Amino acid sequence: MTQNTPLSARLPRLPLHSDDVTQRVLSAAQLRARGVSAAQTSAQCLPGGPWQHLLPGVYLLHPGPPTGQERLHGALLYAGRPPVSARRTATGAPDAGYGEAMVTGVAALALHGFASVAELGTLHRIDVLVPRTRRLRSTRFVEVLRTASMPGPVRVGEVPVAPVERALADAVAATADAADVRRLLTEAARDGHCEPAAVVRELSEAKLLGRPAVVDAVDALLAEGRAVAEARLYAMVREYGLPEPVWNVELRLPGGPGLGGVDAYWPDHAVAVELDSRAPRHAVHGVSGRRGGRGQEDPQWSAYAAKREHMERLGITVVHLTPRKLREALDQQATVVRTALMAAADREPAAYVMVLPR
Repeated sequence: MTQNTPLSARLPRLPLHSDDVTQRVLSAAQLRARGVSAAQTSAQCLPGGPWQHLLPGVYLLHPGPPTGQERLHGALLYAGRPPVSARRTATGAPDAGYGEAMVTGVAALALHGFASVAELGTLHRIDVLVPRTRRLRSTRFVEVLRTASMPGPVRVGEVPVAPVERALADAVAATADAADVRRLLTEAARDGHCEPAAVVRELSEAKLLGRPAVVDAVDALLAEGRAVAEARLYAMVREYGLPEPVWNVELRLPGGPGLGGVDAYWPDHAVAVELDSRAPRHAVHGVSGRRGGRGQEDPQWSAYAAKREHMERLGITVVHLTPRKLREALDQQATVVRTALMAAADREPAAYVMVLPR
């Protein structure tokens, strides 16, 4: 080739028309590893050229506007590039280039399939989570969020994404509209994206529970989560052929004090099922946290334990189910309940209790 040969012809062969987004958006280090010099890259990005400077150190290898997936990949390349000291000593070809970075916030919720957020391609901002030690600035459409506690990423395709509960907390932190916050939290519980307990713990850890836009939304989240758990409990009884219980009743000793409410009760077997809705409220009041210690004793848990012990002294078997167990292992929970019902024949008769609507 001569000096008159067009620069594009002198470039190493690149898959410019690949269907793979990771081949259409490359970092400077990835281009160098493919034999493209910094001067060649700059020349390709001149006005009217075939490439674009998408983000600092990140290039789009076509002239049109970037797609949502290209912006997403570019954001991860920008946030995941190694520190300058590491780049100076690095040898060999770079890897995918994401490092520890992961998508969070609204963009992550879009990847998790939330219907109440805009499509990825229409988002004006992509939040990316990185370790606190990174010294990266937010730029253009990328918002860099530094944290001391990086969660384990979830892979959506090949994209590292924050777990739903963490992505929700980061999205809520950037959302001032109460209706939007409520819509996000309600969808999380209603569509089974995650458990309310985990969401509330993340909101508590992020010190968001005191925000006016969050207070009512958390109440709606807990109510929705409770309704979803009850629906799963109903489905478990019917799908696994368990005897039909009486639902949502209050147990009381004749002429004596109430024993408390239970979600399902089999009078002939003296077996009660109680859904544990304590965990979210526990976190709401700040007693526990993702990084906190045991802290003070939870009064709600103490009351629950005392109620369970009282019932069991009367010969009533109390089966404790959590929303998470019903969501992740419905068949196992059905086996637990069935075993308790079958064991009733081998126990001493329970004390007589009144069963009242709750």
